[in-house]
Amino acid sequence: MGDARDVERRVAALMRRMSAAHEGHAGDRAIDRRRFLLAGGGTLGAALLAACGSRGPKSAQRILNYAERKNETVERALFRHTSMDVAGASARDAGSAFPAYFIAPSVPVWDGARGPWMLEVSGAVAAPMRLSLADLQRLPARTQRVNHYCVEGWTAIASWTGVRLRDLAALVRPTPDAQYVDFQSFDDDYHESWDIESAMHPQTIVAYGMDGAYLGPAHGAPARIYSPVKLGYKNTKYLTRIVFLPTRNGGYWSDQGYEWYGGI
Repeated sequence: MGDARDVERRVAALMRRMSAAHEGHAGDRAIDRRRFLLAGGGTLGAALLAACGSRGPKSAQRILNYAERKNETVERALFRHTSMDVAGASARDAGSAFPAYFIAPSVPVWDGARGPWMLEVSGAVAAPMRLSLADLQRLPARTQRVNHYCVEGWTAIASWTGVRLRDLAALVRPTPDAQYVDFQSFDDDYHESWDIESAMHPQTIVAYGMDGAYLGPAHGAPARIYSPVKLGYKNTKYLTRIVFLPTRNGGYWSDQGYEWYGGI
């Protein structure tokens, strides 16, 4: 437990140090959040290297798990429900260069053999629903030009159009024990679960449009979850189900060692 206490001390010191910066730049999300997380990653990384010592990475698994829990604590402490991501007016949109990614051997495409595409919204809710693409388009739409943050370090800009998840939640009425949301897809059963606070952020949308056109297969058609408050791998494409849950249930990349919270 000595290693765990060392990480605890480092996190506490980091939070005290960055708290002052947070208060001094309350309107600047880039300073509040991204700089904090970058600094936090370096601090915890140093602690983990020290923890490994000469025993190798396997012996550090407990401390790695511990550090991830502390990282999530830091990110949750910084998350502000009213913070809004805004792409710079002079920044260039990625356009056709916006990266495409999927886990299936080829681009997933919803074809007629599957029947009509429908989005199921279910789980810990009072009124589960199934919506067609036309149903989604009849709901109030939001278009947002925002940054996309990849875990690999690059950023791209695009405009997304869709329905706020909080508006869908108002229709299905999550039960009080719904603290997580799982986003599931037809991309070889890819899924990622989120905390309810991030899911209800005003910039979290079920997107069916990108850059003024309908989503194409390379970017998650017919619909995907999209929010700039999460790293790219948390934004499930090829969406088929949104399930409200009382407990978290991991995700495709989260189960392989990527950070579960994945916040920005």
